[in-house]
Amino acid sequence: MKAKPVSKQQGAAMHVAEIRSRRGDKEYVTQLLRRTYRENGKVRQQTLANLSALPPDVIAVIKAMLKGTPFVPLGEGFEIVRSLRQGDVAAALGVARRLELAKILDPAPSRMRDLTLALIIARVVEPLSKRATARIWHTTTLPNDLGIEGTTEDDLYAAMDWLVERQDKIEAALARTHLAKGGLVLYDLTSSFVEGRHCPLARFGYSRDKKRGKRQIEYGLMTNAQGIPVAVEVFSGDTADPATVADQVDKLKNRFALERVVLVGDRGMLTSARIESLRTRGGMDWISSLRAPQIRVLVDQGAIQLRLFDEMDLAEVRSPDFPGERLIVCKNPALAVERGRKRDELLAATEEHLRALAQAVAAGRLKDPAKIGARVGRVIGQHKMEKHFTWDVRPGELVYERNEEAIRQEAQLDGLYVVRTNVPEADLSSEQAVLAYKSLSQVERAFRTLKSVDLRVRPIRHWVEGRVRAHVLLCMLAYYLEWHLRQAWADLLFTDEEPGTRAGVSPVTAAVRSVAGREKVSRGTQADGTPLHSYETLLLDLATVTRNLTRIPALPHVAPLWVTSTPTHVQQQALDRAGADLSARRQTRPA
Repeated sequence: MKAKPVSKQQGAAMHVAEIRSRRGDKEYVTQLLRRTYRENGKVRQQTLANLSALPPDVIAVIKAMLKGTPFVPLGEGFEIVRSLRQGDVAAALGVARRLELAKILDPAPSRMRDLTLALIIARVVEPLSKRATARIWHTTTLPNDLGIEGTTEDDLYAAMDWLVERQDKIEAALARTHLAKGGLVLYDLTSSFVEGRHCPLARFGYSRDKKRGKRQIEYGLMTNAQGIPVAVEVFSGDTADPATVADQVDKLKNRFALERVVLVGDRGMLTSARIESLRTRGGMDWISSLRAPQIRVLVDQGAIQLRLFDEMDLAEVRSPDFPGERLIVCKNPALAVERGRKRDELLAATEEHLRALAQAVAAGRLKDPAKIGARVGRVIGQHKMEKHFTWDVRPGELVYERNEEAIRQEAQLDGLYVVRTNVPEADLSSEQAVLAYKSLSQVERAFRTLKSVDLRVRPIRHWVEGRVRAHVLLCMLAYYLEWHLRQAWADLLFTDEEPGTRAGVSPVTAAVRSVAGREKVSRGTQADGTPLHSYETLLLDLATVTRNLTRIPALPHVAPLWVTSTPTHVQQQALDRAGADLSARRQTRPA
């Protein structure tokens, strides 16, 4: 009997075999863990396990390990390929979608509409020049969220040209939403400097930016009583404030089809001449105020009895100089004290300069009377003290003294202001008229925001007139978005959530925080103990919420995955209130 030969196994190795089979119309895939070895010179396979029930990622890990890839713990093998800013962009985009801002820009979807919406959001989260915006916004999720990857600087300029052509329709849409028949319309004018010398709108004029030697543009902003912007108009830099009113009235009456509105403007805007022109336009009422010389005349005529304001702070008077108008005289004691203090400081500062100038004249360092007079003019004009000093140049001497009578007369009017309006008392009480005039602070706040680092309307680097107009309109629409973003976050910010609460408080006095608002600021937290933010710091905090492209280097065949960082409690609150969506528009690898 022959002995059975002993089998010899050599070169054993393990692998995962993928077996595909079909039954009818269905295809089945079976993943089998097998051992391959050589026995007596022949290659054989042994099935060790059926892996089909395991998740695909686990099977991929097993395959990689069997190929010799060393196993790395997940915490060490996880790699972030790229991080994109997402939280602040998602919040702004969420509010924009809630407001249907894209439809306000244009009811029909288009690439130009998407580019313009992106420019507005970019202005809110990081205001930069258009060139800089095109360079850096790929570091955010904005291009992917709106489907505008690969945008160039020329694309942005084309979007601006598209936007300015639609300005009338955009403003009409905003007016339909935020202006009501018979409601208040606030209007004011400001200026911003322009870089370069080639813009046809850039002129030298009265610079509110205090930029001497810089050309500027002027622009008037129109808002509703709450300060929500509805329209903006750009004028050449040498335009006088009152000259812009007629354009705004035409806009209200013709383009916005408002039959009756109350236009609120300051005394520099709604001058007596402009008010006379408004009388000829039906359905147009106004609220403004008187200048100091006009108040002085009323006091000298006896129409305003100053002694009455020892016991009251508001009284309505009439004057034949203002036919058909109501004059509401207000006296704010706190404002009177502040103006007196400021005048005393300016008088003292002016005297100090005059004293030094008089010493120079006495010492013989200044001899020419013309030059001495010019120096005196600059000194007393620096603080607008011309009417409060008398002076004379004599040989080797400069004589000056305070004009006590002029100072006394000005002090009589400290804290006194007069609101003028033609709105009947049945429609608007004296208190309501005062509050309506003081609501102009909403426009002033808008101007401060437009000029601040938040939206940065200045410096203006565009030369083409249409681009300048588009730039200002973009900034206004960004403020429109920011206004609503602040409202959505009111409980997360130091914002007083009851600013209109003035029960039992005279409208003449300065607005103060409500009791709840003061308690909120003093506490420094929300009711649940979460720290409060300013608008700026909350936006910066949200910028740390990122969308990250991740991969596992040990598994090169596994596709990279987008992962959003987990928001903190306060970040999640802010995102929820803004209606933000942190999901990617589509899963693409950024360029």
